Amino acid sequence: MNTTADNPVYWTARRMIKQLQARRISARELLDAHMAQQERLASKINAVIAADLERAHRDAIALDDARTTGKDVGVLAGVPITVKDGFDVERMPASAGNPALAGRDKNCGDAELVQRARRAGAVVWGKTNVPFMLGDWQTYNAIYGTTNNPYDTSRGPAGSSGGAAAALASGITPLEIGSDIGGSLRIPASFCGVCSLKPTWGVLPMRGHVPPPPQDFYEWDLGVGGPMARNVGDLRLFWNVLSGEASTRKSMRGLRVAVWDSDPNFPLARDVREGVARAAAALEQQGAAVTHIQSPLDTRTLLITYRWILASLLGSGFPEEMRQAIEANREMDRRAVGTDPDPWSAAFNRLCCTARFHEVAKAYADRQRMDDRMAGFFEQYDAILMPVSPVAPFPHDHSEPFFARQLEVDGKPVSYMTMLAWIALATLLRLPAVAFPAGLSAAGLPIGVQLVAPPHAEVRLFDLAAAAEEVLGGFVPPPL
Repeated sequence: MNTTADNPVYWTARRMIKQLQARRISARELLDAHMAQQERLASKINAVIAADLERAHRDAIALDDARTTGKDVGVLAGVPITVKDGFDVERMPASAGNPALAGRDKNCGDAELVQRARRAGAVVWGKTNVPFMLGDWQTYNAIYGTTNNPYDTSRGPAGSSGGAAAALASGITPLEIGSDIGGSLRIPASFCGVCSLKPTWGVLPMRGHVPPPPQDFYEWDLGVGGPMARNVGDLRLFWNVLSGEASTRKSMRGLRVAVWDSDPNFPLARDVREGVARAAAALEQQGAAVTHIQSPLDTRTLLITYRWILASLLGSGFPEEMRQAIEANREMDRRAVGTDPDPWSAAFNRLCCTARFHEVAKAYADRQRMDDRMAGFFEQYDAILMPVSPVAPFPHDHSEPFFARQLEVDGKPVSYMTMLAWIALATLLRLPAVAFPAGLSAAGLPIGVQLVAPPHAEVRLFDLAAAAEEVLGGFVPPPL
């Protein structure tokens, strides 16, 4: 299929809105176009795992009727969207890829972010695939199977918002709601050539998200929900809807951008480094003051602190029998880890999953020191440009044990857990980060980069990313 700009499923969300407002296309027709794209690609990509077409068609017809009478129908009125299966959607409760949650009562309400999208007129019609309990950088589970990367189906779209990113790249949806605690918005965006925003922690509500377990909701540290789109303009539009904060593009000329693309603790493939270089050149061409820097923090301390907080959160949601099994070997793991932890090791992960309060409290104190250090850093720079992932999209690997998996970085094996490396700064310190495409590798695979800014500087990130996108060319449809 020729995915040209004339195909409605690859229009920008803003173009869809203009066409709907001008009544050149109806909400029902736009929904049907996306449903046809989903049906065509379902077996090839497997991005969408649930749909409520009865509700979606009813909503689309109601919006078309309301528009003819001049009623206020909302900024997204008639735009069909999907939602990551970590969020509850009315009649489609989140399973989070967990067979134990597959039978949840369908009489559930919308997660708060889904409510906000609906109030703006979005037609929510489907759910997108995730890994088991959103805990992997590949998207597969025992309920719904494996999601493939639209650019090369032998590879994954990353995770945990992998179904979301694959659906965006495939023209199945123009907007998505994802979430991120370990790179789950940014890495899938990078692997599928689309955009995402990991907002400042606490800005957007997470009620209705799984994990934590649906019966034990509370606002997790580190975890955020955020918008995904194929381009920065649509990403800003959806952010405005979800946050309730209006923003328009401003000049980014003169903004100070630090480029960080090298660290002895963080592996990085040549393809990805070249993508960062392209993005840096684009920002400089657009008038940013670009400076290459060394690591802004001690990255070993960063990783160890992140692991203590992240794994203790994840471990709190484990079944009791799993926690007891890990606890039974805690002293053995403690001896194996010693006083010089390997942040990528399974033993250290298990130790963190059963962390005592004093261990987590020390990690919080270490994080505060890093927060203070970065506050001074951001007096000198307005944003950091850096990689998202150490590698480009990699082949499917569902092997066990999980911690034995490896990635290949320019021919050298590295731990699978290094997928946490470049996303750790923004996640641990709860900073906003925008991911956007920086071209394709020589093999035709998407390469993404991220910009990280101080807390609550999301608008600045949109301005910078939009400027870079103009030079880089933005989203390139996959050969589907």
